[in-house]
Amino acid sequence: MNIILKYIFKISLALLIIISLYPGSLIGYFFYGDLEKQPNLISNPFDESINHFIYYFYVSFLGLILYAKNKNFKKIIYTLFFLSVILEFLHIAIPKRSFQFYDLFANILGVLVAYFAVKIYLLFNKNE
Repeated sequence: MNIILKYIFKISLALLIIISLYPGSLIGYFFYGDLEKQPNLISNPFDESINHFIYYFYVSFLGLILYAKNKNFKKIIYTLFFLSVILEFLHIAIPKRSFQFYDLFANILGVLVAYFAVKIYLLFNKNE
């Protein structure tokens, strides 16, 4: 089961990179047939930034749980944090994409919340 989850993590990470670097919204294209339209998963005052938080939290939590007791734990944290920043800044150069401060904040927050959730989980489950 652990091997399957590691593949899901790697596929999710690859999808994150593809979705972030594609010129336009692939998800908007699949839902609405429009590369210009971003879907809004949850109605909120920050528009699509909640999508960023949800996906980065999901990928980060999955990766950190899988590698929690591994020597690569710190590498996973640094990689996820680096991706959360660099992928948003690359939107400056990608056509039909734009850098959004709220998206950057949501990316980083998703990684941080997942990190603290995993650390709290590990704190309460030391004996396992």
